[in-house]
Amino acid sequence: MSEYLIAREELDFLLWDWLDLAGDCGDAVDRESADAILDLSARLAADAFLPHYKTADRVEPFQDGTGVHALPEIGAALREYAELGLFAASFPPELGGLGLPSLLANASFAQFLAANVSTAAYVMLTTANARLLATFGSPAQITQFALPQIEGRWFGTMCLSEPQAGSNLGDVATRAVADGADALGDRYRLTGNKMWISGGDHDLSENIVHLVLAKVAEPGRATEEGTKGLSLFVVPKFLPTGARNDVAVAGLNHKMGYRGTTNCLLNFGEGEGALGWIIGTPGQGLPQMFKMMNEARIGVALGAAALGYRGYRHALAYARERRQGRPSGAGAGPSRPILAHPDVRDMLLTAKCYAEGALALVLYCAKLVDRAEQDAEAATLLALLTPIAKTWASEYGLAVNDIAIQVHGGYGYTRDFDVEQLWRDNRLNPIHEGTTGIQALDLAGRKLRDGAGLAILRTRIAETIARAEAGAALTGHAEALDLCWRRIADAVGTLRDAGSQGMASNATALLRAFGHGVVGWQWLDRALLCTDAPEDPFRGGKLWACRYFFEREMPRIDAWLRPIEAGSDIGAAVPAEFL
Repeated sequence: MSEYLIAREELDFLLWDWLDLAGDCGDAVDRESADAILDLSARLAADAFLPHYKTADRVEPFQDGTGVHALPEIGAALREYAELGLFAASFPPELGGLGLPSLLANASFAQFLAANVSTAAYVMLTTANARLLATFGSPAQITQFALPQIEGRWFGTMCLSEPQAGSNLGDVATRAVADGADALGDRYRLTGNKMWISGGDHDLSENIVHLVLAKVAEPGRATEEGTKGLSLFVVPKFLPTGARNDVAVAGLNHKMGYRGTTNCLLNFGEGEGALGWIIGTPGQGLPQMFKMMNEARIGVALGAAALGYRGYRHALAYARERRQGRPSGAGAGPSRPILAHPDVRDMLLTAKCYAEGALALVLYCAKLVDRAEQDAEAATLLALLTPIAKTWASEYGLAVNDIAIQVHGGYGYTRDFDVEQLWRDNRLNPIHEGTTGIQALDLAGRKLRDGAGLAILRTRIAETIARAEAGAALTGHAEALDLCWRRIADAVGTLRDAGSQGMASNATALLRAFGHGVVGWQWLDRALLCTDAPEDPFRGGKLWACRYFFEREMPRIDAWLRPIEAGSDIGAAVPAEFL
């Protein structure tokens, strides 16, 4: 089964040939060490994460009088992961980390997401939690709460949503009341309810560190409403004294996929109030939390890409083995593998374009993470591409899993084959960490507002186009890409001038056109590395996939842009009673 995870040849091509990992490693790691890390990741994912993939789907977490319990194999796998230092992979040595570039760390982690996304989710949440604390916490808070997570002994969560407050965090009702100070900083008592908390409680680690958004309540003074009043608090399940904090599990949510990841409704402060320490100063909660949310969005995108990639590999293997049908007019005789049928090849080419395109897009963003702290241009481009990566990988990774079921036929709809579970697991990804609609508003309303990110992106696209035009093989694709981006840029201007109603009606269409345009650019960019080996199955496959994307996928952009160009406002104009 391990052959269905991320192909090593794919990772090597992306990391070394396309994204120049060697240029980002510096003194942190050499090629031999990087290869060893990738080899280790593939083995551990196959040996410790993959074996309980279906078991964790069948044996869901449960709650009894002693607490919340998850499948023991999950804890065993995560302990092996921690013992090898992989929780610490992307953290600097001064925090006990391995100091790996984000690009290499994400390539390593992709194997675990492909093998068992619900087990790997605990890692993603924990590392994002620890990174936020390492960025904004005090030295004492880092020592107390971040370092045990970097070691993999404690796990972390992010507690934003509430039963009445999902995407609109201004409606958060959890309150924090000052309760003195100690060596960990200003102390508060929190009361409120948090919903949809992945990893919110379990018996897999020594402790759980919650990062909780709440509003500071002061006696005799009205609590500031909206997002400006939000502050961020670190609230552990067990206090430094060893005592249990006032955090209770009110219930578990039962999900369609990701079933091995506990998902909880948490009550903070059923008694005297949950004890927590403010991170930084009051009112800075949302900017701080965006550090974790943006990392989580890239993580969600990587998980969606990995699940899609594994689905594609399953479908391709099945199509090579499953015999069904004969050539037209052949009459009697042996049936042939379904891979011989043009319709099946069409589906597999679509799946290949989506799966490999999504993985490449997310790893490209991981490379930008490595450069963002020292390179303002990379930081601006990363901000622009984060909603693109999160959405495109989530939607089209899921589309790959849908295609994989179709290739399997009726077998794919049964639990005997992995592809139905891969689809269920991936169906969450277009929803959590910001739905497609939320990402579209972020792109159209924020990331494209001043045009800086778009200008940087178009410069990079123009460089690819110029390289493609210098040779004969891909000139047609270069011309098509240039025309496409001229039109997308015009649509951005049209939407910017359309007012809030026009933008809200067409932001998602712009996001979809933009995403396909970015992926088309990256397919052409990678294809340029393969023109000297068109007969090689791997590199020649990239050329065929690029051609397919430009012939069959890029024309979709026209349909998404037409309503924007026409000024359609149907989404806002239709009366509610007519729906």
